[in-house]
Amino acid sequence: MEEWRQVLARSIVKPKDLAERFGLDEKEVEAIVGPYPVRITPTVLETIKSPGDAIWKQVVPDMAELDDIAADDDPLEEDLMSPVPHLVHRYPDRVLLMVTNQCPIYCRFCTRKRLVGKPGFLKKGELDRAIEYLREHREVRDVILSGGDPLLLPDHLLERVLKGLRTIPHLELIRIGSRVPGTLPERITPALCEMVKRYHPIYMNLHFNHPDELTPAVKAACGRLADAGVPLGAQTVLLKDVNDDPETMKRLVHQLLLARVKPYYLYQADLTKGTNHFRTTVETGLNIIKALQGHTSGMAVPHFVIDAPGGGGKIPLLPDDYLVHLDEDGAVLRNYEHKSFLYPQPKTGSGRELPMVGARSSREASDEEAYVACSDSYPDRDGFASWGNSCGGESDDL
Repeated sequence: MEEWRQVLARSIVKPKDLAERFGLDEKEVEAIVGPYPVRITPTVLETIKSPGDAIWKQVVPDMAELDDIAADDDPLEEDLMSPVPHLVHRYPDRVLLMVTNQCPIYCRFCTRKRLVGKPGFLKKGELDRAIEYLREHREVRDVILSGGDPLLLPDHLLERVLKGLRTIPHLELIRIGSRVPGTLPERITPALCEMVKRYHPIYMNLHFNHPDELTPAVKAACGRLADAGVPLGAQTVLLKDVNDDPETMKRLVHQLLLARVKPYYLYQADLTKGTNHFRTTVETGLNIIKALQGHTSGMAVPHFVIDAPGGGGKIPLLPDDYLVHLDEDGAVLRNYEHKSFLYPQPKTGSGRELPMVGARSSREASDEEAYVACSDSYPDRDGFASWGNSCGGESDDL
């Protein structure tokens, strides 16, 4: 048996074992695990510092899951957008292909609580139907492998999926969504990395919610994937009392970059049955983005999105005070220091498009003053348009 399978086999999956380890009521755990299974890998167990901490909340069953009885099992309506089994076609040029229901851990906030934990992988006949559908739909250029977690498939089954997809001429990109590197880093073997390299371009979006998840072993696993030429992004779910404050999120995105993982999405938690005790207000996410924007590198700032209930797809959100005013003359903008600036629109006539040298900056202007001056000024950081109408200058401002 491969090492990663041996490690996975040591995971906590029984209510009795979980209750004994953490001093929980076994009957309560059994009641929750009945509809919503539990699995906690050794890596994650070692990361829990104390009951109730940020890692604990993500993986240890909570009675609040059973109190949430009025919510929907499938708020994103994935089942209604599934033309063939295991495939979801929501967006014009990309599809989601769920290849397994198994995960290294079962997140208590999972949007697919209705599915995860069931045995089995995508059967060959089901894979053939999905590939045939993709052959017929030439508009699809991007397939996202999900589940469950695709990296829990043994190498030969994962390669069967990748090889089948690569027989489709118009399919350009394959993406894999996985929490394996952060919860079962032993799975990221040299053999897996060599196999994945044969089917590039392949991208991976990894799931991380808290900086404590980025252990040395986890960073090393991410490094092996990056060395195999796999661009890595991170998907994070905004969770109450887990990562819903700017300082925690800043530490997380910094640790992700150190692991060679680009923060990609920050998700507002879905409305899935059994998970609503994790939800925060939308303003919480917007405030986190404001706290990151300008206060750390732009590549550390994820897109904050809501996956709209009813199958509306991902909708990006930004704080509404960045763009103060917009019309045909220009845009009034506010930066992270709460200072206002003007950006003039290009002119449609034959006159000059930018103000002359010496035009006054709006750096210290109020929003109203900046708006009035929008068509007559060209702001710069020193108070004067020293670069004039050219793109050059005596120094570069990085």
